[in-house]
Amino acid sequence: MEALIRLSAALGIFLTMIGWEGLSPRRKLHLSRRQRWPINLGLAAFNMLIMRVTLGGIAYLSAVHAADNGWGLLNLWHAPTWLSIIITLLALDFALYCQHIITHKWPLLWRLHQIHHTDLEFDATTAVRFHPLEIMLSMFYKVAWIYMIGAHPMSVIAFEIILNGAATFNHSNVNIPPAIDKKLRWLLITPDMHRVHHSTIPTETDSNYGFSISWWDRLCKTYTPDPKYGHTNMPIGLNAYRSQKDLSFTRLLLLPFKPLKRG
Repeated sequence: MEALIRLSAALGIFLTMIGWEGLSPRRKLHLSRRQRWPINLGLAAFNMLIMRVTLGGIAYLSAVHAADNGWGLLNLWHAPTWLSIIITLLALDFALYCQHIITHKWPLLWRLHQIHHTDLEFDATTAVRFHPLEIMLSMFYKVAWIYMIGAHPMSVIAFEIILNGAATFNHSNVNIPPAIDKKLRWLLITPDMHRVHHSTIPTETDSNYGFSISWWDRLCKTYTPDPKYGHTNMPIGLNAYRSQKDLSFTRLLLLPFKPLKRG
């Protein structure tokens, strides 16, 4: 049931965002959906299959296990449910912000994470363009945090839904009026804010690491408000990988095991 709830929410948000992209796009895409979507959605399906037959609902089950045994700070503290949920959501979001920075700074993890950044365009499907090994490592990292803080089981489900929804939203090629975008950024990560992170300029790529809440980038001084070349003209992706033909499904799966390119 937990997996069905998450999948239904993710699918609903994805369909909403791709519809919005079609009606009001922020940027003109130079590569068609036919060129990119089979790869991005293929990775998403492959990752879902691997997770289903391996780790399954390990995040939720870990929270239940921690609660049953009284493990974790919130379980030892016997915090009220409402407070446990709030703390869990904030703690896990900050944990993933930190993880995101590490995947950029540690070459071994960058080998995996670069698959996400090799997308030459930026739309809702970019949100699911990840190597399966990164998905699995991220889940183990998340589980460690769940045990450490004693995350409330229901808040773990809520966080997974928020995480998937926020990633789909902030990777979407949707046009939001600048005045509204500016206000939303005080709480949420908007597509314009996160698009900067997908710039080919290293100083811009090394900024705006957040997933859903924009506070961490501001507090930790990793916030860049706008790209150098503007949102409609900024180049997307990595300088070392500029040909779509070199970014096929199979080649992306094998990319982490090849010599690391910088540029």
